[in-house]
Amino acid sequence: MMMGYGFLGMLLFWGVLLALLVGGAVLLLRQTPGARPTSEQRPTARQILDERFARGEISREEYDAIRARLAD
Repeated sequence: MMMGYGFLGMLLFWGVLLALLVGGAVLLLRQTPGARPTSEQRPTARQILDERFARGEISREEYDAIRARLAD
């Protein structure tokens, strides 16, 4: 005599298996070091200032004034 639950048992089995696989993948991706920005990856205020000046968003006078304030 076979011990089984038919279609409902198979559906339940595959649903639980799929949930475990997806949950495991999510946990694995959350543990990946490059997944979240850290303080080392964020640009500093000086780097942002340099980029804005290089793009022409601010003038030389504005650049010098802001750089002097950042140095304080």
